[in-house]
Amino acid sequence: MRLSILALEGLFDTGLSVFLDAFSLANTLSPTGPVFEVSLVGVRKKVRTRHGLLIPTQPINEQQKPDWVVLPAPATASPELLVPALARADVRDAKAQLLKWHAQGAQIAASCVGTFFFAETGLLDHRQATTTWWLAPLFRQRYPHVKLDESRMLVQTDVGVTAGAAMGHLDLALWLIRQASPELSNVVSRYLLADIRTLQAPYIIPNHLAQADPLILRFERWSRERLKQGFSLQEAASALATSRRTLQRRCEDVLGKSPLSYFQDLRVERAQSLLHGGDMDIEAIASEVGYADGSTLRTLLRQRLGRGVRELRSDLR
Repeated sequence: MRLSILALEGLFDTGLSVFLDAFSLANTLSPTGPVFEVSLVGVRKKVRTRHGLLIPTQPINEQQKPDWVVLPAPATASPELLVPALARADVRDAKAQLLKWHAQGAQIAASCVGTFFFAETGLLDHRQATTTWWLAPLFRQRYPHVKLDESRMLVQTDVGVTAGAAMGHLDLALWLIRQASPELSNVVSRYLLADIRTLQAPYIIPNHLAQADPLILRFERWSRERLKQGFSLQEAASALATSRRTLQRRCEDVLGKSPLSYFQDLRVERAQSLLHGGDMDIEAIASEVGYADGSTLRTLLRQRLGRGVRELRSDLR
Protein backbone atom coordinates (compact mmCIF):
# COMPACT_ATOMS: atom_id res chain seq x y z
CA MET A 1 0.00 0.00 0.00
CA ARG A 2 1.46 3.34 -1.06
CA LEU A 3 0.95 6.07 1.55
CA SER A 4 1.79 9.75 1.10
CA ILE A 5 1.85 11.68 4.38
CA LEU A 6 1.15 15.29 3.44
CA ALA A 7 2.97 17.58 5.87
CA LEU A 8 1.89 21.18 6.43
CA GLU A 9 3.46 23.96 8.45
CA GLY A 10 2.90 23.85 12.23
CA LEU A 11 2.37 20.10 12.47
CA PHE A 12 1.24 18.45 15.69
CA ASP A 13 4.50 16.65 16.51
CA THR A 14 2.84 13.65 18.16
CA GLY A 15 0.42 13.10 15.29
CA LEU A 16 3.19 12.95 12.69
CA SER A 17 5.32 10.70 14.89
CA VAL A 18 2.42 8.32 15.53
CA PHE A 19 1.88 7.82 11.81
CA LEU A 20 5.57 7.31 11.03
CA ASP A 21 6.16 4.98 13.98
CA ALA A 22 3.00 2.89 13.48
CA PHE A 23 3.62 2.26 9.77
CA SER A 24 7.31 1.58 10.37
CA LEU A 25 6.45 -0.91 13.11
CA ALA A 26 3.90 -2.59 10.84
CA ASN A 27 6.56 -3.05 8.15
CA THR A 28 8.99 -4.45 10.73
CA LEU A 29 6.48 -6.91 12.17
CA SER A 30 4.97 -8.06 8.87
CA PRO A 31 5.94 -11.71 8.29
CA THR A 32 5.83 -11.25 4.51
CA GLY A 33 7.99 -8.13 4.30
CA PRO A 34 7.09 -4.42 4.22
CA VAL A 35 3.43 -3.70 3.59
CA PHE A 36 3.56 0.09 3.36
CA GLU A 37 5.56 2.31 1.06
CA VAL A 38 5.53 5.56 3.05
CA SER A 39 6.66 8.95 1.78
CA LEU A 40 6.59 12.24 3.67
CA VAL A 41 5.66 14.82 1.06
CA GLY A 42 4.86 18.51 1.11
CA VAL A 43 3.92 21.49 -1.00
CA ARG A 44 7.01 23.18 0.48
CA LYS A 45 10.55 21.77 0.73
CA LYS A 46 10.54 21.95 4.52
CA VAL A 47 7.91 22.35 7.23
CA ARG A 48 8.33 23.36 10.84
CA THR A 49 6.44 21.48 13.52
CA ARG A 50 4.61 23.14 16.40
CA HIS A 51 7.65 22.62 18.62
CA GLY A 52 10.11 24.01 16.11
CA LEU A 53 11.50 20.87 14.48
CA LEU A 54 12.39 21.46 10.83
CA ILE A 55 11.20 18.51 8.72
CA PRO A 56 12.41 18.04 5.11
CA THR A 57 9.74 16.74 2.75
CA GLN A 58 9.95 14.95 -0.56
CA PRO A 59 8.64 16.74 -3.64
CA ILE A 60 5.33 15.47 -4.91
CA ASN A 61 5.78 12.99 -7.75
CA GLU A 62 2.89 13.56 -10.13
CA GLN A 63 3.66 10.29 -11.88
CA GLN A 64 3.33 8.21 -8.73
CA LYS A 65 -0.22 8.08 -7.41
CA PRO A 66 -0.62 7.16 -3.75
CA ASP A 67 -3.29 4.71 -2.62
CA TRP A 68 -3.87 6.84 0.46
CA VAL A 69 -3.01 10.43 1.32
CA VAL A 70 -2.68 10.88 5.07
CA LEU A 71 -3.16 14.29 6.70
CA PRO A 72 -1.58 14.73 10.14
CA ALA A 73 -3.11 17.56 12.14
CA PRO A 74 -1.47 20.96 12.41
CA ALA A 75 -1.29 22.08 16.03
CA THR A 76 -3.82 24.87 15.60
CA ALA A 77 -6.30 23.64 18.17
CA SER A 78 -8.33 26.82 18.70
CA PRO A 79 -10.62 28.72 16.33
CA GLU A 80 -8.48 31.85 16.68
CA LEU A 81 -5.46 30.02 15.24
CA LEU A 82 -7.22 27.61 12.92
CA VAL A 83 -9.33 29.97 10.82
CA PRO A 84 -6.35 32.11 9.68
CA ALA A 85 -4.31 28.94 9.05
CA LEU A 86 -6.93 27.67 6.61
CA ALA A 87 -6.33 30.75 4.46
CA ARG A 88 -2.55 30.24 4.14
CA ALA A 89 -0.99 29.88 0.68
CA ASP A 90 0.47 26.45 1.46
CA VAL A 91 -2.96 25.24 2.53
CA ARG A 92 -4.47 26.43 -0.75
CA ASP A 93 -1.73 24.56 -2.62
CA ALA A 94 -2.34 21.44 -0.53
CA LYS A 95 -6.07 21.64 -1.25
CA ALA A 96 -5.40 21.72 -5.00
CA GLN A 97 -3.06 18.74 -4.69
CA LEU A 98 -5.60 16.74 -2.66
CA LEU A 99 -8.19 17.30 -5.37
CA LYS A 100 -5.69 16.09 -8.00
CA TRP A 101 -4.97 12.94 -6.02
CA HIS A 102 -8.67 12.33 -5.47
CA ALA A 103 -9.34 12.67 -9.20
CA GLN A 104 -6.67 9.99 -9.75
CA GLY A 105 -8.45 7.63 -7.37
CA ALA A 106 -6.53 8.16 -4.13
CA GLN A 107 -8.34 7.95 -0.78
CA ILE A 108 -7.77 10.59 1.91
CA ALA A 109 -7.32 10.00 5.65
CA ALA A 110 -7.31 12.81 8.20
CA SER A 111 -7.37 13.07 11.97
CA CYS A 112 -8.07 15.81 14.51
CA VAL A 113 -7.64 19.30 13.01
CA GLY A 114 -6.51 17.66 9.77
CA THR A 115 -10.19 16.98 9.06
CA PHE A 116 -10.69 20.73 8.54
CA PHE A 117 -8.10 20.69 5.76
CA PHE A 118 -9.88 17.68 4.25
CA ALA A 119 -13.22 19.49 4.46
CA GLU A 120 -11.75 22.57 2.73
CA THR A 121 -11.61 20.53 -0.49
CA GLY A 122 -15.39 20.12 -0.50
CA LEU A 123 -14.98 16.35 -0.78
CA LEU A 124 -16.73 15.77 2.55
CA ASP A 125 -19.86 17.69 1.55
CA HIS A 126 -23.00 15.56 1.98
CA ARG A 127 -20.90 12.82 3.55
CA GLN A 128 -20.46 11.74 7.15
CA ALA A 129 -17.35 12.77 9.07
CA THR A 130 -15.90 13.20 12.53
CA THR A 131 -13.36 15.70 13.87
CA THR A 132 -11.70 16.85 17.05
CA TRP A 133 -14.64 17.09 19.43
CA TRP A 134 -13.98 20.52 20.94
CA LEU A 135 -13.92 22.15 17.49
CA ALA A 136 -17.18 20.54 16.36
CA PRO A 137 -19.19 23.80 16.64
CA LEU A 138 -16.70 25.60 14.37
CA PHE A 139 -16.70 22.66 11.94
CA ARG A 140 -20.51 22.77 11.68
CA GLN A 141 -20.47 26.51 11.13
CA ARG A 142 -17.77 26.36 8.46
CA TYR A 143 -18.91 23.19 6.67
CA PRO A 144 -22.71 23.04 7.01
CA HIS A 145 -23.06 20.45 4.24
CA VAL A 146 -20.92 17.85 6.04
CA LYS A 147 -22.84 15.34 8.17
CA LEU A 148 -20.72 15.66 11.31
CA ASP A 149 -20.87 13.18 14.18
CA GLU A 150 -18.11 14.03 16.65
CA SER A 151 -19.20 11.26 19.01
CA ARG A 152 -17.51 8.74 16.70
CA MET A 153 -13.78 8.09 16.59
CA LEU A 154 -13.59 6.89 12.97
CA VAL A 155 -15.90 7.52 10.02
CA GLN A 156 -15.32 5.93 6.62
CA THR A 157 -16.92 7.11 3.38
CA ASP A 158 -16.30 6.58 -0.32
CA VAL A 159 -13.65 9.36 -0.38
CA GLY A 160 -11.65 8.25 2.65
CA VAL A 161 -11.78 8.27 6.42
CA THR A 162 -11.81 10.88 9.19
CA ALA A 163 -10.74 10.38 12.80
CA GLY A 164 -11.16 12.18 16.10
CA ALA A 165 -9.01 14.33 18.31
CA ALA A 166 -5.29 14.18 19.11
CA MET A 167 -4.53 10.49 19.72
CA GLY A 168 -7.13 9.67 17.10
CA HIS A 169 -4.01 9.65 14.91
CA LEU A 170 -3.19 6.27 16.44
CA ASP A 171 -6.71 4.93 15.88
CA LEU A 172 -6.46 6.07 12.26
CA ALA A 173 -3.03 4.46 11.78
CA LEU A 174 -4.28 1.15 13.18
CA TRP A 175 -7.36 1.36 10.95
CA LEU A 176 -5.19 1.85 7.87
CA ILE A 177 -2.98 -1.07 8.88
CA ARG A 178 -6.11 -3.18 9.30
CA GLN A 179 -7.09 -2.47 5.68
CA ALA A 180 -3.87 -4.20 4.64
CA SER A 181 -4.01 -6.98 7.25
CA PRO A 182 -6.32 -7.40 10.27
CA GLU A 183 -3.79 -9.79 11.81
CA LEU A 184 -0.95 -7.28 11.43
CA SER A 185 -3.09 -4.50 12.91
CA ASN A 186 -3.78 -6.69 15.93
CA VAL A 187 -0.06 -7.36 16.44
CA VAL A 188 0.86 -3.67 16.08
CA SER A 189 -1.86 -2.69 18.56
CA ARG A 190 -0.44 -5.17 21.08
CA TYR A 191 3.07 -3.78 20.67
CA LEU A 192 1.77 -0.22 21.10
CA LEU A 193 -0.64 -1.14 23.92
CA ALA A 194 -3.46 0.43 21.92
CA ASP A 195 -6.79 -0.60 20.43
CA ILE A 196 -9.05 1.03 17.85
CA ARG A 197 -11.75 2.92 19.73
CA THR A 198 -15.14 3.38 18.13
CA LEU A 199 -16.30 6.40 20.14
CA GLN A 200 -15.03 9.81 21.20
CA ALA A 201 -18.16 10.35 23.27
CA PRO A 202 -16.62 9.30 26.63
CA TYR A 203 -14.05 12.08 26.28
CA ILE A 204 -16.34 14.95 25.30
CA ILE A 205 -16.77 17.76 27.84
CA PRO A 206 -20.22 19.31 27.22
CA ASN A 207 -19.29 22.62 28.85
CA HIS A 208 -16.50 23.18 26.33
CA LEU A 209 -18.93 22.77 23.45
CA ALA A 210 -21.42 25.15 25.06
CA GLN A 211 -18.86 27.94 25.18
CA ALA A 212 -19.05 28.29 21.41
CA ASP A 213 -22.35 30.18 21.69
CA PRO A 214 -23.70 32.53 24.42
CA LEU A 215 -27.26 31.13 24.30
CA ILE A 216 -26.02 27.54 24.47
CA LEU A 217 -23.78 28.41 27.41
CA ARG A 218 -26.76 29.88 29.28
CA PHE A 219 -28.80 26.79 28.39
CA GLU A 220 -26.02 24.55 29.70
CA ARG A 221 -25.95 26.40 33.05
CA TRP A 222 -29.74 26.32 33.32
CA SER A 223 -29.76 22.59 32.56
CA ARG A 224 -27.12 21.67 35.14
CA GLU A 225 -29.27 23.18 37.88
CA ARG A 226 -32.26 21.07 36.82
CA LEU A 227 -30.90 17.62 36.06
CA LYS A 228 -32.99 16.05 38.84
CA GLN A 229 -36.17 17.84 37.78
CA GLY A 230 -36.39 16.68 34.19
CA PHE A 231 -36.45 18.60 30.93
CA SER A 232 -39.06 20.93 29.45
CA LEU A 233 -38.25 22.81 26.25
CA GLN A 234 -40.86 25.44 27.06
CA GLU A 235 -39.45 26.04 30.55
CA ALA A 236 -35.93 26.26 29.17
CA ALA A 237 -36.91 28.74 26.46
CA SER A 238 -38.87 30.91 28.90
CA ALA A 239 -36.00 30.96 31.41
CA LEU A 240 -33.58 31.99 28.68
CA ALA A 241 -35.94 34.65 27.25
CA THR A 242 -36.04 33.03 23.84
CA SER A 243 -38.44 30.93 21.79
CA ARG A 244 -38.54 27.15 21.64
CA ARG A 245 -37.81 27.32 17.91
CA THR A 246 -34.74 29.52 18.45
CA LEU A 247 -33.34 27.28 21.17
CA GLN A 248 -34.00 24.18 19.08
CA ARG A 249 -32.37 25.70 15.99
CA ARG A 250 -29.33 27.03 17.88
CA CYS A 251 -28.69 23.66 19.52
CA GLU A 252 -28.86 21.94 16.13
CA ASP A 253 -26.57 24.51 14.51
CA VAL A 254 -23.93 24.57 17.26
CA LEU A 255 -24.13 21.11 18.80
CA GLY A 256 -25.71 19.05 16.05
CA LYS A 257 -28.40 17.77 18.42
CA SER A 258 -31.66 18.73 20.08
CA PRO A 259 -31.88 20.51 23.46
CA LEU A 260 -33.17 17.28 25.02
CA SER A 261 -30.24 15.30 23.64
CA TYR A 262 -27.78 17.84 25.07
CA PHE A 263 -29.62 17.72 28.40
CA GLN A 264 -29.10 13.96 28.36
CA ASP A 265 -25.40 14.49 27.64
CA LEU A 266 -25.19 16.49 30.86
CA ARG A 267 -26.96 13.71 32.75
CA VAL A 268 -24.48 11.18 31.36
CA GLU A 269 -21.54 13.39 32.36
CA ARG A 270 -22.92 13.77 35.90
CA ALA A 271 -23.55 10.04 36.16
CA GLN A 272 -19.97 9.32 35.06
CA SER A 273 -18.71 11.66 37.75
CA LEU A 274 -20.77 9.93 40.42
CA LEU A 275 -19.63 6.50 39.24
CA HIS A 276 -16.07 7.68 39.61
CA GLY A 277 -16.44 9.64 42.78
CA GLY A 278 -17.92 7.11 45.20
CA ASP A 279 -19.77 3.89 45.85
CA MET A 280 -23.31 5.04 45.08
CA ASP A 281 -25.36 2.29 43.49
CA ILE A 282 -26.92 2.81 40.09
CA GLU A 283 -30.41 3.44 41.50
CA ALA A 284 -29.13 6.30 43.67
CA ILE A 285 -27.18 7.78 40.77
CA ALA A 286 -30.24 7.52 38.52
CA SER A 287 -32.27 9.46 41.07
CA GLU A 288 -29.53 12.09 41.33
CA VAL A 289 -29.65 12.78 37.58
CA GLY A 290 -33.40 12.72 37.22
CA TYR A 291 -34.35 9.15 36.29
CA ALA A 292 -36.92 7.07 38.12
CA ASP A 293 -34.92 3.84 37.93
CA GLY A 294 -31.45 2.57 37.18
CA SER A 295 -32.39 0.58 34.09
CA THR A 296 -33.14 3.75 32.12
CA LEU A 297 -29.78 5.21 33.05
CA ARG A 298 -28.00 1.95 32.22
CA THR A 299 -29.53 2.05 28.74
CA LEU A 300 -28.54 5.68 28.21
CA LEU A 301 -24.96 5.07 29.32
CA ARG A 302 -24.66 2.09 26.99
CA GLN A 303 -26.10 4.07 24.07
CA ARG A 304 -23.96 7.17 24.58
CA LEU A 305 -20.67 5.70 25.82
CA GLY A 306 -20.68 2.17 24.46
CA ARG A 307 -20.03 0.77 27.96
CA GLY A 308 -22.09 -0.55 30.82
CA VAL A 309 -21.91 0.52 34.45
CA ARG A 310 -19.45 -2.18 35.46
CA GLU A 311 -17.11 -1.29 32.59
CA LEU A 312 -17.30 2.42 33.39
CA ARG A 313 -16.43 1.85 37.03
CA SER A 314 -13.51 -0.31 35.93
CA ASP A 315 -12.32 2.29 33.39
CA LEU A 316 -12.39 5.15 35.84
CA ARG A 317 -10.54 3.46 38.69
